[in-house]
Amino acid sequence: MPNIGMVLREEIARLSRRESRSHVNTTKKVTAQHRRDIAGLKRQVAHLQRQVSQLSRKVPGALPALSSNPTAQRVRFGAKGLRSQRKRLGLSQTDMGALLGVSAQSIYNWESESARPRGEQLAKLAALRGIGKREARERLRKPVGMNGTKRRKV
Repeated sequence: MPNIGMVLREEIARLSRRESRSHVNTTKKVTAQHRRDIAGLKRQVAHLQRQVSQLSRKVPGALPALSSNPTAQRVRFGAKGLRSQRKRLGLSQTDMGALLGVSAQSIYNWESESARPRGEQLAKLAALRGIGKREARERLRKPVGMNGTKRRKV
């Protein structure tokens, strides 16, 4: 005949395992539900970010995507402003492209609002805002451009 203490200990262990199993199972279920919710929210955020980037590309004059450097100064861009700046400097699209280190086709696309300059070109455009006709001509006369290509004499 088994000892009463041993039987009592086994019964207590069995009951405590059963009780703790019920609590652990509910915790597992809740944790799994939280993980599913988090995964769904991550998918939703990624989808919304894709939509925002697509819409910002379609809307002319939209703000550029946020840069990794939040302290960087934002530069506004407008096709009319670029065209008027180019005309003010007395430059052709080819000359303006040479100053910026891009092609004349890029200048045409920017002015016709079928494309937008990237951050690097926006910074170069902003730097050109403060110069006059003489300085623009002097920069064009330099034999080697910013991107290492030869510039034509004006």
